[in-house]
Amino acid sequence: MGILTEVFLPLSLAFIMFSMGLALTVGDFRRVVVQPKAFAIGAVAQVILLPVIAYVIVLLWPIDPTLAVGVMILAACPGGVTSNLLTHLAKGDTALSVTLTAVISVVGVVTIPFIVNFALSQFAGATEDVALPIGRTIFSIFLITTVPVAIGMAVKRLVNRFAGSLEPVARIISTVLFIVIVLGAIAKEWGNLPGYFAEAGSITLVLNLIMMVLGFYIARAFVLGRRQGIAISLETGLQNATLTIFIAATLLGDVRLAIPGAIYGLLMFVTAGVFVVASARAHSQVPDTDPGA
Repeated sequence: MGILTEVFLPLSLAFIMFSMGLALTVGDFRRVVVQPKAFAIGAVAQVILLPVIAYVIVLLWPIDPTLAVGVMILAACPGGVTSNLLTHLAKGDTALSVTLTAVISVVGVVTIPFIVNFALSQFAGATEDVALPIGRTIFSIFLITTVPVAIGMAVKRLVNRFAGSLEPVARIISTVLFIVIVLGAIAKEWGNLPGYFAEAGSITLVLNLIMMVLGFYIARAFVLGRRQGIAISLETGLQNATLTIFIAATLLGDVRLAIPGAIYGLLMFVTAGVFVVASARAHSQVPDTDPGA
């Protein structure tokens, strides 16, 4: 993809993360202390449970090794601004969603390289000459994700009124950039897309559905409220497909590795859309005594 992967994709991802920063405050990070139980459950589900379940699925699923690595890259990535917006629309705990996205995006700077390299070592049949250099990858992800978020937060703190007017516009631009990136990754492998979709579409859909269901019911099993369950469900079920494509196409230089993320980026809007509509409808029927209402 040439200039697209080396210039457009990193800059687009940086802008998307900047737009997320415009909606964050230091107080969002303090919620780790304020809501330790809800945060811990969501973090464990996303950072540990999601990659483990993805690994089990790709082991059991007859899938091309390259696409298997792509699925693991997807599972290694945190949620994104999409999960925050959909949590709000679903009447979930938006503050918890934002906190999980923000903190795990920072933690992911370290965890992503190790999970991806583990996947490369396990499915080396198609990728034996490819590996992520740990130091360079940590720096790259930090530069493209954490730094723009910090800049967005700084803008919000220093010029709050300007940030407030810029944030909705930035969110729209981010959505457009996300769509362009997903479609670009798909277009690059258009000739092979039917086969890729048949092979990777089902497994990414299964991963998405399993994590959304598990996220919700694990939260409820630990006696969290319905709103917290919605937030954790969407955080664990909706991954940052843009970051997935960046790692695959730019850092690893193989667009085929980005196919599961690109397909997932399309499918998740369908499943999440159904979930949001159902959750919003249920919200009007939940009594005020619900601890998560």
